[in-house]
Amino acid sequence: MTSVPARSPEVVRNDYETQLNEHWEAKTNDDINLLLGKADGLYHHHYAVGDFNRHVLTAPPDQRQRLILNEMHRMESEQVALIHDGLGDLSPSARVLDAGSGRGGTSFMVHDRFGCRVDGVNFCEHHLAFSQELAARRGCADSVRFHYANMVATPFPNASFQYVVTNETTMYVDLFEAFAEFSRLLEPGGRYVLVTWCQNDAVTAPGTSPEVDAINTHYVCHIHPRSTYFRALAANGLVPSTVRDLTAEAMPYWELRSHSELSTGVETPFLDGYRLNRLNYLVIVAEKAKTTERATS
Repeated sequence: MTSVPARSPEVVRNDYETQLNEHWEAKTNDDINLLLGKADGLYHHHYAVGDFNRHVLTAPPDQRQRLILNEMHRMESEQVALIHDGLGDLSPSARVLDAGSGRGGTSFMVHDRFGCRVDGVNFCEHHLAFSQELAARRGCADSVRFHYANMVATPFPNASFQYVVTNETTMYVDLFEAFAEFSRLLEPGGRYVLVTWCQNDAVTAPGTSPEVDAINTHYVCHIHPRSTYFRALAANGLVPSTVRDLTAEAMPYWELRSHSELSTGVETPFLDGYRLNRLNYLVIVAEKAKTTERATS
């Protein structure tokens, strides 16, 4: 297995990041992710949109759980089409940053779709080693590289990328800090594609949603208000061109997962949050302004 560097203060920088890092480092045997990826070697740490095959719920008991897992994995892999669609038409010479790359599923699927170079950043050491080994097995280690780094303070030079993607990772960072880093890394006119769940602060004020509180506790995350995404994008010269609200489409995945033997209890707050419109699922595509003076946050 590829070795990774020891934890550095420049990567894990404060008490919250230490807590989050320890949370992920402890999840070495995470069945909800590892079992789903065994079939095709694509391991994801995100959820899904769209409906599922309802027949799996009435399958014979000795087959039902296997079929539910297969359906969950199909859905989570197809979710990456949200990233593909947001990226548009990429040249094989393009360079993409996957910020918060997990075990590499999104990175590999972007590379497989476009043939471009992808750099993933992650500060969980066993995720990093896992994804590096997968890249070697898949024969794409020269084109899909994974780096031990904090996604809001990467080691790359200015304007290193034409594209940045985050697939359900922004609830672990300060948005103003993260978007400032992505703006720095993007070439003028470059594109940022963001998939996230967020609190609908048009419906409930921050700190008043029990569903958001439960999810934050479960995942050691900080779900941001929806409005904060747009303020942080604007403050850093990232101009939204597409905003898709897929809240209704995000519910079936959690309904299906609630029937799985691998359910963890977080299914109920996600379903309740989406049904009550306290939680939203968004896809945002934004372009870096070709000339801009970033506003202060």
